[in-house]
Amino acid sequence: MASGFQAGLDTGMNFVGRLKEWMAGSGVDLLTNLLVSAVILLVGWVVIRLVDKALRKAMARANRKVLLVNFIVSVVTKVGWAILLVTILSRLGVDVTPLIAGLGVTGFILGFAFQESLGNLASGLMIAINEPFKVGDVVDAAGHTGSVLEVNMMATVMLTPDNKRIVLPNKGVWGGPIVNYSAMDTRRVDLQVGIAYGEDVEKAVSVIRDAVRRVPGVLATPEPAVAVAGLDASQVTINVRPWAKNADYWSVRSATLQTVKEELDRVGIEIPFPQVVVHQPVKK
Repeated sequence: MASGFQAGLDTGMNFVGRLKEWMAGSGVDLLTNLLVSAVILLVGWVVIRLVDKALRKAMARANRKVLLVNFIVSVVTKVGWAILLVTILSRLGVDVTPLIAGLGVTGFILGFAFQESLGNLASGLMIAINEPFKVGDVVDAAGHTGSVLEVNMMATVMLTPDNKRIVLPNKGVWGGPIVNYSAMDTRRVDLQVGIAYGEDVEKAVSVIRDAVRRVPGVLATPEPAVAVAGLDASQVTINVRPWAKNADYWSVRSATLQTVKEELDRVGIEIPFPQVVVHQPVKK
């Protein structure tokens, strides 16, 4: 038992001796490099934050577009972090020269490998410069409808009306039609109402026009348009097109439908619905 204890003690003393030798040799340098790297990381983080704020203030004073500001700041900060990482690795003794030299050799290959990413980056820059929409606008893009939350280096982030977060590649957004529902102060509400063929069309148009003018939120200018749109299979179709402020669009649309229905019922004008008439053959 005493011999086992002595063996363990010798092993511990041997480990302590090797640790002292390591500390006397490269240990102090490693600890120094780690400490200096931590300081570089802290200072670099502060510098990047300061550059971020300074860029935003400078571009805000120059009245630059919000999307462009966010895009440029995003690119600059990411490049700053890349430079900071290379600096820290170099301080820790990692030879980054082959990595930097290899970037030029492999750049051509990486261009093909990251073709989609480069396309998204270029499309994001075009969106930021041309600004077809702003943060908060409701748009229809790449087959999706929602309000814009942000545009970053690679993607456009939207929030759908049913509270789903959608991330769309910038290339898909910029490469197709973009419908901005929030760009203008006013918006036309397009509705259709059908009346039976036996009803007085002129009276129906007059009743609907008067009803629409009383709907809260409907603008007097431009004047609501009410006119016959077509003679369909089971009804005379009338276009009902009031104008409203963009923010009031959905409330005006709902209120207009309800008011027109109630007014037509009040004056006794029939709103038809599809019917199927079945004639039973007479037995002889």
